[in-house]
Amino acid sequence: MIRNIRLLGAALGGLVGLALAASARLFEESPMGGPLLIAWVVAWIVVGFAILPYLTVVPAIWLIRQIQQLSTAEFVTAVVGLLLGLLMGLLLGLPLALFPAPLGTWLPIGVSLFLGLGMLGLTVAKRDDLLVAAEAIGLVRRPRLDGERTTTTGDPRIVVDTSAIIDGRIKDIVESGFVYGTLVVPKFVLEELQHIADSSDTLRRNRGRRGLEILAQMQKDSPTPIEIVDEPLPDIAEVDAKLVALARARSKAILTNDYNLNRVAELQGVRVLNVNSLANAVKPAVLPGEELRVRVIQEGKEAGQGVGFLDDGTMIVVEGGVRYIDKDLDVSVTRVLQTVAGRMIFAQPRLD
Repeated sequence: MIRNIRLLGAALGGLVGLALAASARLFEESPMGGPLLIAWVVAWIVVGFAILPYLTVVPAIWLIRQIQQLSTAEFVTAVVGLLLGLLMGLLLGLPLALFPAPLGTWLPIGVSLFLGLGMLGLTVAKRDDLLVAAEAIGLVRRPRLDGERTTTTGDPRIVVDTSAIIDGRIKDIVESGFVYGTLVVPKFVLEELQHIADSSDTLRRNRGRRGLEILAQMQKDSPTPIEIVDEPLPDIAEVDAKLVALARARSKAILTNDYNLNRVAELQGVRVLNVNSLANAVKPAVLPGEELRVRVIQEGKEAGQGVGFLDDGTMIVVEGGVRYIDKDLDVSVTRVLQTVAGRMIFAQPRLD
């Protein structure tokens, strides 16, 4: 195709050279008119042969490739923006055409080109917002296939730490619907779980095996997708650093129970979903003056104190409760103390 265009360019170049020479009578009075005319025409043939593809086919192929790379939304918004810009240029060009020549000739053309290309670029750049606005007012409707997930492409991808898997509560939290999106489990976390499950220590071995079982159950039955990713990150040695780097690259969110990892991730701008913090947050609020019934099970640190626990594990320190050990006791809350380890409630026996 390019070859044919070059041959056509050579023919057109020769014709242009002959026409210019004839109209301007370039070589009629020269004694070397014949050879100069031949050289002139040959030069125009070479020029036409060389540049015609770059004036026609090459720009057209580039434009077609650029259009093919556009999505349907980009193409539609580009066409709409171009039409709007040309319409604005037409409206502004009518009064501009009243100026004397050459301003009245070139100003309308320049304004139309400027507004057309400008609106084309603006509509393509803001295509997502324009489509959302058009969908909101009912102008367009994005088709959805049957059974297609209604979640958006921006669903959170939460990187999961080993401690959160071993803890076990993650399964109940996910099943309750409080965590949505995709849980990302790196392969190096699985390797760490396997290493714990193969430990010689019985407690660590049982916890590792329970973590693997919970992860397998979640991958099979959980409503939240579980994605296993293989990103070794060889340049980073520590597992916690790998988790933070992976979270920063994927979603800036990490699920963990590790206090140190919690702090490091927050300092690096990664959102942390801490199961312990969630558990503390959903505990029922207890205010001074409320009455509770608790069973005192042991002595406290201070003399005369007794210690009991609520159903959610909250510690209650009962002043003068040492004499009520192994008994159920009605108490009145005096103060509530929130610590890093959790919440402590101080109370005293209720006087009948």
